[in-house]
Amino acid sequence: MLVPITRQKFEQIIPVLATGPQYGYFWGKFPDFLKRLLISLISVVGVSLLRVFFGSSFDGLILLLCIIAGLYWLWGPIYWATMRNMEIRRYPYSGFWRGEVVDVYVTEDLIGKEETVNNSGELVIVENRERRLNVEVEDENGFGTRVQVPLRRIHKGIAAGQVAEMLVLSYQPDLRNIVKTTDIYIPSLNRFVSDYPYLQPDVFAQVSQKLSQFEEEEEPVKRGKNKRRRR
Repeated sequence: MLVPITRQKFEQIIPVLATGPQYGYFWGKFPDFLKRLLISLISVVGVSLLRVFFGSSFDGLILLLCIIAGLYWLWGPIYWATMRNMEIRRYPYSGFWRGEVVDVYVTEDLIGKEETVNNSGELVIVENRERRLNVEVEDENGFGTRVQVPLRRIHKGIAAGQVAEMLVLSYQPDLRNIVKTTDIYIPSLNRFVSDYPYLQPDVFAQVSQKLSQFEEEEEPVKRGKNKRRRR
């Protein structure tokens, strides 16, 4: 099932400004926070040095820039999430896609390497691996994709055969060539599977419910037409 949606609805599902989950995604872990904090401190020092060149004529502007730079650790995630949203909003056409989960499996993937020295003074390369959940989905027309995300407890219960829904993006009005997909939504579990949470959960769930109700209302009509044709 593939149903085009209006631009207005698309912009409701994927807003410009960062949502709470998107902010949390870019907030990251404690090392990410420390990195932003370090950038804030360096930026404040750099902006403060401008006073050496411009004197006291621009004290007001320099103070404002220092405040902005000093709070980068706080507003940085909003900026990066907004940039991510604007990147996906450049696609002119979108649609609601429904298929099913065809496979679910866990892999252990390499996410980085670190160099360290052991007790003998030898250089050792340590591989950082992470368990990831792979969810493959497909529809009756043969279109399919795979989403890979870090394995979490919330993924418990996801299994092959469940209905899966997504937002798909294209440069063509008829969505003939799908170039980008978003989070996978499992209606039976009311759960989203994604690395980066593109979708507004409540809005997308509402679209899902409305289309399901429409299908249920249309089904008796289709059956009645088929019976008349047989007669």
